[in-house]
Amino acid sequence: MGFIQHTADELIAILRLQNIPNVGDVIAKRLISHCGSPQEVFRNKMNQLLKIDGIGSYTLKHLNDSEHVMAAEKEYQYILDNQIAYCYFEESEYPKYLRNCIDSPILLFKRGNMDLQGRKIISVVGTRNITSYGTAFCERFIADLVPLNPVIVSGFAYGVDICIQREAINQGLQTIGCLAHGLNQIYPKVHKKYQADVLNNGGFLTEFWSTSNPERENFLRRNRIIAGMSEATVVVESAEKGGSLVTADIANSYNRDVFALPGRSTDKYSVGCNNLIKQQKAHMLTSAADLIYLLNWDLEESPTKSVQKQLFVDLDEIEQKIYSYLQQEGKQLLDSIALDCQLPIFKTSATLLSMEMKGVIRPLPGKLFEAV
Repeated sequence: MGFIQHTADELIAILRLQNIPNVGDVIAKRLISHCGSPQEVFRNKMNQLLKIDGIGSYTLKHLNDSEHVMAAEKEYQYILDNQIAYCYFEESEYPKYLRNCIDSPILLFKRGNMDLQGRKIISVVGTRNITSYGTAFCERFIADLVPLNPVIVSGFAYGVDICIQREAINQGLQTIGCLAHGLNQIYPKVHKKYQADVLNNGGFLTEFWSTSNPERENFLRRNRIIAGMSEATVVVESAEKGGSLVTADIANSYNRDVFALPGRSTDKYSVGCNNLIKQQKAHMLTSAADLIYLLNWDLEESPTKSVQKQLFVDLDEIEQKIYSYLQQEGKQLLDSIALDCQLPIFKTSATLLSMEMKGVIRPLPGKLFEAV
């Protein structure tokens, strides 16, 4: 991702399209596709552009405003003066998962030492008010993912974001902070102390210009980049409402997998995750093994084994009986488990739920269960 791969006219045309009111990323891509290049959009006569399906005069009324030309030229100069790296949506170095999203940014700016080519990428989000439960999960989750060497994407914000990104750095993993403002600042300011570590172990991405400040609507726009960049989005903790739930909804709209860490029904910052699971908007995530299994990430030495050993001592007599049965017999129906283990259905069902929460079994389509 260089900062001089386009001519001045090309980059300024891209910036103009990115900045014009009413012309979002979807319309901009449609204009570029129809005209052949960003420059040609501004060389076409208005009556020709209005023939494009779904584009009307209201959308294009600011297309040639001089103020947007001057703003684009000013941002272009900032990019040159500060050697800001960028990536255009049609280029091979543009994040591959994000490219498949219809509303992905036409231009991304970046700083750091990131390498996304051929990498496993997941996004992790959650509440600003992370609890000790969420912190402990982040530590265990990242440690178990280390052999896969994935890239961890988050928002560099308070709470879950900075916790998961610090853990990634501590374990030597790449981490990408998606910002809701330009690269000329860091928000929150208190996280400036982590800036160098992130730059050395991944970096920062944003669609926002140097003139953009961390305003509320920017965070909502930023969430689609977090959801779109990765194979899956993990929600660690969330209250009943929150930005991480918006990110989960966006990930679902992109047909990406969503995972949520369950918690007690009485815990405020588990309500959002529990609702995602209950509404079947997310897979229940009790360990890294769940994500590895459902994403088909192969490992010669799977974290599943180490997780099992940690949890095995917590099994009571009935749980141990069911676990041994599933290990020996493989995938089984609830009725079969109850019959062969000589347990009542209600007791078997409750025990399976407890074991699922502990991460030693997983439910499968068709009401089957298997040992992890």
